[in-house]
Amino acid sequence: MDPRARYPPGIGNGRGGNPNYYGRGPPPQQQQPHQHQQPPQQQPYHHQYVQRQPHPQQSQQHNNQHQQWLRRNQIAAEAAGASEQKAPPVTDAVDSSSQDWKAQLKLPPQDTRYRTEDVTATKGNEFEDYFLKRELLMGIYEKGFERPSPIQEESIPIALTGSDILARAKNGTGKTAAFCIPALEKIDQDKNAIQVVILVPTRELALQTSQVCKELGKHLNIQVMVTTGGTSLKDDIVRLYQPVHLLVGTPGRILDLTKKGVCILKNCSMLVMDEADKLLSPEFQPSVEQLIRYLPSNRQILMFSATFPVTVKDFKDKYLPKPYVINLMDELTLKGITQFYAFVEERQKLQINQSIIFCNSVNRVELLAKKITELGYSCFYIHAKMLQDHRNRVFHDFRNGACRNLVCTDLFTRGIDIQAVNVVINFDFPKNAETYLHRVGRSGRFGHLGLAVNLITYEDRFNLYRIEQELGTEIKPIPPQIDRAIYCQCHLMIAYGVS
Repeated sequence: MDPRARYPPGIGNGRGGNPNYYGRGPPPQQQQPHQHQQPPQQQPYHHQYVQRQPHPQQSQQHNNQHQQWLRRNQIAAEAAGASEQKAPPVTDAVDSSSQDWKAQLKLPPQDTRYRTEDVTATKGNEFEDYFLKRELLMGIYEKGFERPSPIQEESIPIALTGSDILARAKNGTGKTAAFCIPALEKIDQDKNAIQVVILVPTRELALQTSQVCKELGKHLNIQVMVTTGGTSLKDDIVRLYQPVHLLVGTPGRILDLTKKGVCILKNCSMLVMDEADKLLSPEFQPSVEQLIRYLPSNRQILMFSATFPVTVKDFKDKYLPKPYVINLMDELTLKGITQFYAFVEERQKLQINQSIIFCNSVNRVELLAKKITELGYSCFYIHAKMLQDHRNRVFHDFRNGACRNLVCTDLFTRGIDIQAVNVVINFDFPKNAETYLHRVGRSGRFGHLGLAVNLITYEDRFNLYRIEQELGTEIKPIPPQIDRAIYCQCHLMIAYGVS
């Protein structure tokens, strides 16, 4: 009932009858709407007026006032009841202002698999040590991240200061989160402008990175957009007229949208280059440099990769005059990956079938996938000449464990993170050490164990020796029986594609 509703003096919630007028103090006990408790020996109103014997017109006026009071109180009670019914229901969402917010988080099952020093050799920092927004911390923990990996420990605090970064770390050690977390932290969600751009070389990596950003920032009101070539330009233009804070994409498509005046980058304070060595190849570097011209002069550039060829130095000297350099590559290959080679004839290669299988050409990918299917094994394939919708479907289904075997070109070597993959096979041996390093890095993700099997022909023997020397690693002859413990401690989980 509305506490401001009027009553006759001395009755109900009127000024003379209730000390809790206007809601001061708790409501009166045992008082129901429309029921006015009378003093024990008090007579009805008309009896009081009859006893006083007023003028008939005066009595009628008092009766009319009494009826008006009752109607007002009834309307006020109905309004109060309606507002109570319209109150929003209580949800089970996590309250970020609560002191026990960690206890309310919906954490994924803990990963109990063995991890190598690539991700466990940390300084002992916690994510909370970086004074991140609580909503961002909630997303980090619900993503399954327990503590920062070495590359995250080095990168996050430096990136938050606004410094340029040139970071080199092994594949599968947490580089994506190392730049996504500071990017999400620095975004002003009340400012309707693109504030962070993340450049990646492939469409699949763009989709994966944008998904990581959305999952980490799911408790933040940050709008993430992904745009790549091979998709509808019209849809991207329409989307950019809506709020976008963080843009993930390939250089060519973002540059195209920027030249059309649709993608406005004047407020973009951070540019992230993932797989930077690939982005600085002749295929992408002109687009990247044109894109930088649209950014403000005080922009921050973060460059991440596992390999940095000589071409990176010229770019660094031009656009990153004084970067903070992070180099965690005391050795090039992951500690948890065991590498073998099998010296076989060309016609014998089809006898091996496991996880991700790399070929050197599109035609060989399709022929090998067809042959594996004919042998009775489930198999997907993916390469750059496929339609984008088909590529997206294969990528999504393989990530979700719909198939155990994927044949692909080097399209799939860059940044693709599928935790269930523990075996990589080079059906065609790569031509250079850089490609080899990125291929075998698809297994043994985030410090887990993995296996790399290289099928070598007589012509490949020189490349094998040269790559061993360049990477400072040893590729051993394959034994008659491979001990499963060296690459798989949770065989059932991996076999069914459960990360």
